[in-house]
Amino acid sequence: MIHALFLSFGQLLDGRVAAVFLKSLVLTALLFAAAGVGLWWGLHWLTDNYGAWIGISREGGVVADIMTIVVMLFAWWLLFRAIAIGVIGIFADEVVAAVEAKHYPQAHAMARDVPFARSVAMGLRAGLRIILINLLFAPLYIVLLVTGVGTAIAFFLVNSWLLGRDLGDMVAARHMPYGELPQWRRRTSLRRFVLGSVGTGVMLVPVLNLLGPILGAAMATHAYHLGQIKRGPTNSGKTK
Repeated sequence: MIHALFLSFGQLLDGRVAAVFLKSLVLTALLFAAAGVGLWWGLHWLTDNYGAWIGISREGGVVADIMTIVVMLFAWWLLFRAIAIGVIGIFADEVVAAVEAKHYPQAHAMARDVPFARSVAMGLRAGLRIILINLLFAPLYIVLLVTGVGTAIAFFLVNSWLLGRDLGDMVAARHMPYGELPQWRRRTSLRRFVLGSVGTGVMLVPVLNLLGPILGAAMATHAYHLGQIKRGPTNSGKTK
């Protein structure tokens, strides 16, 4: 996987990959901005209408501003991965195709483009899956807080599993029928977990985490074609 990571770094300046990075970054920023504006408006509405009832009528606007900042900072830490992976899922086929065209031209020639509607559906499912699964594990995270490091370990393991699934699907969808994906996931679960672990590690590094989704999609492509998350021949031909 480390070899796949270095190969992915080497293609960041590729025009097609850079274009996807800019599109995904702008869309992610717009979604966060829209959420921030909506939260700010909602909190101001609450403080304007119910501030007197809870005793903050004069300071209501300031309280709403502070709460907006705090919640958005927390949301950035908690939801960035979900939104970023959901967004990159929409454009992932472009990244995968660029990597295949440069490094695996034979496989690229035999691949099928993933329809945009399916890319959007995969991206939305990926983002929602990350949010819902982490909410499901939230009680465990809270219980493990008493250990000091237990929460971080559990969070890393859960999100490595989720990320490995989603990154692998981005590539496999170009090379096998949709109905074969569940069986493929079972065969490659451990190796995709390793892939997800590397990707999650990258996304935990400040600044570098902005490149995490792009690097993850490129890394998954290399891992797939180098046989690290795949068994059998490189491609069995175009699928229907």
